[in-house]
Amino acid sequence: MIPASLRTLLDETTGQRRAEWAGREVWLANEAWGELALSLQGGQLLHYFPAGAPDAPEDARASGANPSPETAQATGAKPSADAAPEAMVPGGWLWVTPTPQTLPGTIRGGIPLCWPWFADDRYADESEDHSGPFHGTARQAQWRLDAVDEHEEGVELHLSPEQRLHQQLAPRLVVQANANRLHVELITEHTGETPVKMSGALHTYLAVADTFACRLEGLPGARYLDKLAGFAEGEQQGELGVRGGIDRIYHSNAELVLDDGERRLRIARQGSDSAVVWHPGETLPADTPGEVARRFLCVEAANTRLDPVWLVPGAQHLLGTTLSRE
Repeated sequence: MIPASLRTLLDETTGQRRAEWAGREVWLANEAWGELALSLQGGQLLHYFPAGAPDAPEDARASGANPSPETAQATGAKPSADAAPEAMVPGGWLWVTPTPQTLPGTIRGGIPLCWPWFADDRYADESEDHSGPFHGTARQAQWRLDAVDEHEEGVELHLSPEQRLHQQLAPRLVVQANANRLHVELITEHTGETPVKMSGALHTYLAVADTFACRLEGLPGARYLDKLAGFAEGEQQGELGVRGGIDRIYHSNAELVLDDGERRLRIARQGSDSAVVWHPGETLPADTPGEVARRFLCVEAANTRLDPVWLVPGAQHLLGTTLSRE
């Protein structure tokens, strides 16, 4: 589910091109295998839509609009008396807010890169008082597109930051997309001289029909920390049904399946023993309009306080996530 203006740019794209959206340079692809949109601010993937999906791009374009009162009632969203900032268009596997922050702020949605630390686990924060950006420096940095490898089945992108983001650590991003799956990997190389402890996340916003009707399969028996309850420990009983605000770190590397009643997405993770499940519930961030707040659920590949990464000089770490149809 993406803003109509981004949908328009994709409709106007044949093959691959660069354009501007929300004040950022974006790279777009609209090809036989499907669609992809990526912001060079943050190296942030914004949109993925494989060809042949049940909700094909043509159908999504035809139905693009803000939720009608009937749709809002069915999904639990509250129709706004005022016009929304921008119409939202259903379709695609990722969700992006229609009200992104102006630069140098970030875009909520897609797959933000949280690096080299995630949330309060600021192991790699080099500032004196650990006052760096909440989810690390990668999100606000400008990234360069180093290579685009095309083939009949899809595309592979290679990106790196334009400026050094850490004295000893160097990240690079690889995105592989085709008609069957989306694979994203964030690779960190230690180029310094002393060990570094780090955390991070691929903060994936998955588009869903209704957040509070979602079921996440694959976590029974997994231990978790509940951030909404002061990091209280718990154990998942049965499959996870999302019925309200949630912010949990599951200690699990299991493959997951997200079922929203309309689509079943398989979520595999690499280099991650933490699965973060997040939705703000009724307390929404300022850049998340209520009309579309129940159309996403974050299921994140992460390294957290449960599985921080120690890198020694010369070592590398790969954090990855793979989305595919079940």
